[in-house]
Amino acid sequence: MAVTATRQTPAPLTIHIDEAAVEHVRAFAEQSGKPDANLRVSVKGGGCSGLTYMLDLVDEPRDDDKVISEHGLQLYVDRKSYIFLAGTTLGYSGGLNGKGFVFDNPNAKTTCGCGTSFGI
Repeated sequence: MAVTATRQTPAPLTIHIDEAAVEHVRAFAEQSGKPDANLRVSVKGGGCSGLTYMLDLVDEPRDDDKVISEHGLQLYVDRKSYIFLAGTTLGYSGGLNGKGFVFDNPNAKTTCGCGTSFGI
């Protein structure tokens, strides 16, 4: 009897943001009076699944941030959050289930119904 080992492909070691999400970040930045702001993406403890996604408009990265540029927007991610977010794609959904940012995180083992928190 032959035994075949299955091997999971590791998550890519970066974070992506799709064009629709970039458009909405730019619109929020403009409405907030910060048209040149970029996006800080982070994770903090809390939420119904253990960890909560955080998004903030910011002007500059912090010294220890990983900086990711995509579609003309820079994402700033602190090292602690990056561990939980590597491989994630940040999108924007305007569908029937509501409008908002959507995290497609391959590291999440559990997620809440609202999509704002996850567990590892």
